[in-house]
Amino acid sequence: MRLHCGFNRTIVAVALICCCVLCAGAAAVVGEVTRKQIAVEKRLRRINKPALKSIQSPDGDVIDCVHIAHQPAFDHPFLKNHTIQMRPAFHPESLYDESKLVSHSGAKKQNTVAQLWHQNGRCPEGTIPIRRTKGEDVLRASSVKRYGRKKHRTIPKPRFADPDLINESGHQHAIAYVEGDKYYGAKAIINVWEPKIQQSNEFSLSQLWILGGSFGEDLNSIEAGWQINSDIAMGASISPISDYSGSQYDISILVWKDPKEGNWWMQFGSDLVLGYWPSFLFSYLADSASMIEWGGEVVNSQPDGEHTATEMGSGHFPEEGFGKASYFRNIQIVDESNNLRSPKGVGTFTEQSNCYDVQNGNNGDWGSYFYYGGPGRNSNC
Repeated sequence: MRLHCGFNRTIVAVALICCCVLCAGAAAVVGEVTRKQIAVEKRLRRINKPALKSIQSPDGDVIDCVHIAHQPAFDHPFLKNHTIQMRPAFHPESLYDESKLVSHSGAKKQNTVAQLWHQNGRCPEGTIPIRRTKGEDVLRASSVKRYGRKKHRTIPKPRFADPDLINESGHQHAIAYVEGDKYYGAKAIINVWEPKIQQSNEFSLSQLWILGGSFGEDLNSIEAGWQINSDIAMGASISPISDYSGSQYDISILVWKDPKEGNWWMQFGSDLVLGYWPSFLFSYLADSASMIEWGGEVVNSQPDGEHTATEMGSGHFPEEGFGKASYFRNIQIVDESNNLRSPKGVGTFTEQSNCYDVQNGNNGDWGSYFYYGGPGRNSNC
């Protein structure tokens, strides 16, 4: 189509004015994009610390081996003069010997899950592996300043499922939980899947929560597990993942409070201690936790006014069982004597069981366990 230019003076004047407005608008847009790019680059320079070695992961991530004293955690003002505790003073006494655990009656021994970047190397002693943050990671946040900050209202509050509040927060859960005592840690073996994500602003995770305080602005929370976004796993990717009606893979996560130093430590697998959260960063968790939760969470952004089709766990409901539904097994808590034991009075909670559900049980091999998850949008959701 060609642009027709008439001789009407009014039309020409309007065209000139529109042209000027468009030019000014274009300049403003370019300026805004440039400012945002500068802000992103500044943020990346602050987050990505100088590496002594970098490792290219098969999945496209870059893992930077950063000197332990230069890790981003020390940007926090409370940690400026912090003396690093290199190892915990005490480990919890274990209830289960993981080398003797059976994944499922009649199933083969537990499969091993590792991180993909390990295929191409390891970080040298005295450094820690950190996944390099990319520009698209920062841009995925609601704003550059918000990147890395946890949103409020994402902690599941058992027995409370106000539909209006569910829609407002956009987060839905299927969890098992214990409360009513003092807890000094938690452990679980978590089935690993790759649930489908519908929208770029949604995610699906499976984790444990260690909570202290009330469900308001003063709630303390420590969270650990696996998470899937629309196109990237948070942190370094783990592999392999479970197949529907096929091989099952799981990871073991333990978080506990060192009774001597008071810091909250995290362990991956049977012996890999990853690090700790200093106790002085917390108010309520400086002493102990008042609730432990295990399970799944998704963001439901209600695309096109309908419930999201983002999956939780395997994307299948609990009643399908082993090999099809996702599970947490051998869930435990750490008591005041620094012993791991099976939790008592385990409750379950989900906001909408026709979208995502949870079913718990107990047996000799798996101890206290539960299946959870679902497809999200379906004929009943």
